[in-house]
Amino acid sequence: MTLTLDVRTPNGGTAGSVELDEAIFGIEPNMAALHQAVTAQLAARRSGSHSTLTRSEVRGGGAKPWRQKGTGRARQGSIRSPQWAGGGVAHGPKPRDYRQKVNRKTVRLALRSALSDRARSERVMVIDGWNFAQPRTKDAVAVLENLSLEGQVLLVLGDSPEHRTADRSFRNLPSVRSVSAAELNAYDILRSDWLVFTRDTLPTSSGPTSTGPTSTGPTSTDSATDGAESEGDDQ
Repeated sequence: MTLTLDVRTPNGGTAGSVELDEAIFGIEPNMAALHQAVTAQLAARRSGSHSTLTRSEVRGGGAKPWRQKGTGRARQGSIRSPQWAGGGVAHGPKPRDYRQKVNRKTVRLALRSALSDRARSERVMVIDGWNFAQPRTKDAVAVLENLSLEGQVLLVLGDSPEHRTADRSFRNLPSVRSVSAAELNAYDILRSDWLVFTRDTLPTSSGPTSTGPTSTGPTSTDSATDGAESEGDDQ
């Protein structure tokens, strides 16, 4: 089955058509791969900086509160034991790394599954190009209205000046998020109602984005700085 889409222009017109790669946009979504990839990506976002003090780390409590026998009270060795107010925490959280290892093949399968799901729902759009002369939010709003894009929109952009201008134009719109083609991932796709590609960023089996996402952490559009390592690498 050939998947064909009309190529749209920012003013709402058409500029020919394009065929979607069936190996990427036409497979049966694998729910297990999607779950594993999304879970790993969300886990990698956790800072893991939580920490509590054990009885050995709490200040004070070096002396035995009272003698072992003869007081009628329970024996105590330190006022910083967990049962004391102000004492240490037993079995409390300590800093840890939440990242999970996901095989590259699973990551690629999850990406293709997410793309196929959106293509099946007719939620994929291809734009001929961005014609922003300068970054301007008003022009970005007009483009959304011309293309009838509603809900959460994910823009897949490249590195050209034209795409950087488009990114800055849509930046202030809360319903629009952008991601570079190299960082496209299943989680961002599933949380979006529309996927908007250009001819240059449309994934193909032989293209530069055919290998799928390489990061389990947030993409550049999340303004996060916790650099997650590659899902395909040993973690």
